Amino acid sequence: MSQQPFEIKIPDLIRNGVIFWVLIVVVVIFGLITSIYTVEAESEGVILRFGKAQPDKVKPGLHFKLPFGIDEVYVLPVERQLKQEYGFATEGGTNSNQFSERRGRDREKSMVTGDLNAAEVEWIVQYRIDDPKQYLFQVLDPEGTLRYISESVMRTIVGDRTVDEVITVGRQKIEEDAMKMMKDLVAKYELGIGVDQIQLKNVNPPLPVQASFNEVNQAEQEKARMINEAQGQYNKEVYVAEGVKDQNIEAAEGYALKRVNEAEGDVARFKAVLKEFEKAPEITKTRLYLEAMSEVVPQMGKKIILDEDASQVLPLLQMQTDKGGVGR
Repeated sequence: MSQQPFEIKIPDLIRNGVIFWVLIVVVVIFGLITSIYTVEAESEGVILRFGKAQPDKVKPGLHFKLPFGIDEVYVLPVERQLKQEYGFATEGGTNSNQFSERRGRDREKSMVTGDLNAAEVEWIVQYRIDDPKQYLFQVLDPEGTLRYISESVMRTIVGDRTVDEVITVGRQKIEEDAMKMMKDLVAKYELGIGVDQIQLKNVNPPLPVQASFNEVNQAEQEKARMINEAQGQYNKEVYVAEGVKDQNIEAAEGYALKRVNEAEGDVARFKAVLKEFEKAPEITKTRLYLEAMSEVVPQMGKKIILDEDASQVLPLLQMQTDKGGVGR
């Protein structure tokens, strides 16, 4: 029995080189697909070539890179303002660093003040990515680190103040001090993040003592209101008294001026009469007497004047005079 030789059959496609060209086309298409990328608006790209970051930053738009994984592009929203919430979480938030469990949020917002009281502090940190290379390669988890920094800073600031300063009067100063401290720490750790704003939200005492604290606040507000009302009444009365005082002073000054002028006029008139009296004493006496009588007699009412020769009363009975008239 004769043995047939083993024969390998090569498909015609391989013999003709069709598969080779198909592979070439696939590789070219894959290269084109992997070499085109887009950077969205408000974003910036960083290219890694063989794992090394390139110095040029990629602006928004359509760009090309080396295919087949030679270049790798990271796109970051550098122009967008990002936000982290502490002690609470807005429904629908997409930040993976937010606490999703209520227990974690409650622990985060529970703080001790400088006077050893408790307070529940909720706040927001708004920030931007201002150095993409530092953000990507300097720290393993920059946003998580930012969260730890923010909580540490806020606990430090709150721990230096009384509960009244934290809950009522010192909110703006707390925001300013926390902002400065966070910026210094973010720059120190090279997170590639710029902090834009820190805003305190709800700051309350713990729930078991909240009712008592509200009563204290109401009492403080009532005290302030009564002090303001008393101060207003005081100011009102003082202004009225000042006005009356000024009015009386002006009236007294006017009366004094009047009396002085009258006295000066009397003195001048007396001097004039004295001068005339020295010239003709008898005539001056007679004139003064007549002037005085002309003022006194009209005020005496009905008058009967008798001369020295009248010896009987009978002639007087027939005299008819009007009220205030004179009969002789």
